[in-house]
Amino acid sequence: MSDSLTLSISSPDDAREPFLRLVARAALVDGQQPFNDQALVDAGKGSRSLLLAQRSGTVVGAAIVGQGELEFVIDPEWREEGLGRQFLDILLRNQGVPGPDDEGLRAWAHGDHPASRRLAASHRFDAVRTLLQLRRELPATLTAPDAPAGFTLSTFRGGRDVDDWVDLNARVFAEHAEQGGLTAEDLSFRRSESWFEPDDFLLLRDASGRLVGYNWLKIEPDDERVGEIYVIGIEEGHAGQGLGRFLMNRGLARLVERGCSQAALFVDADNTRAVALYRSLGFTDHTIDVQYQQRLPLRPQRR
Repeated sequence: MSDSLTLSISSPDDAREPFLRLVARAALVDGQQPFNDQALVDAGKGSRSLLLAQRSGTVVGAAIVGQGELEFVIDPEWREEGLGRQFLDILLRNQGVPGPDDEGLRAWAHGDHPASRRLAASHRFDAVRTLLQLRRELPATLTAPDAPAGFTLSTFRGGRDVDDWVDLNARVFAEHAEQGGLTAEDLSFRRSESWFEPDDFLLLRDASGRLVGYNWLKIEPDDERVGEIYVIGIEEGHAGQGLGRFLMNRGLARLVERGCSQAALFVDADNTRAVALYRSLGFTDHTIDVQYQQRLPLRPQRR
């Protein structure tokens, strides 16, 4: 059997079945998804490329590449054979020679496995960001708190909610382009997903009707035991008023109402204020994702 890998750029529709089978096997073995939601959304829109790696006609890996980022996975049945190194070598060769203004390619390692760290080190990738996945058990019943005085809680209903959320989300996550850069089109794509439920998208407005906070929940249809605090945000001017804790508790009560037995969320390890809030609510470490960035060769200075 040949050891060489071949790569093909595939449309999400054409590659849907083999890609989903590979993703499902990887998620089952690794305990988490191999690609983040934004990469999947961008691949579906065509703004990033979906590549399948084959060995002797069998799909053994997949990658999503574009916008300066890379994520890839090897089928668990084909690991420990050096295919991850081969796959990464091919992907990096296809990136071409970086230009004078290019930054190093970024890559996510979901789970922070030792093999990922070794592969990163051997290809001059340095860890630049750590994302914690935290979890907590949920009780059988949980009372939903009332909204603080002067604020009104509602659920997503489209219309003005779309523009209001996109605007607030951009301001809350101004320093994280993959979240803060979400557009109305990105939101529409997510609303078409099987997991989307408008009553799980909580919006908090002040007395003037201005959106000042939100807590978007996500429950996958194939695992309704775990409910995710998908993304939560509070306008900076309202930070420190207990609104984040209120939205968290309201979200947890909603997950209990939906029948979830566990709650999960992702948070940057250096976001100490948010991490402290989540730990005070009973969340503990579950897994770690690490983002790496490739070191580029030193460029000669212009004279």
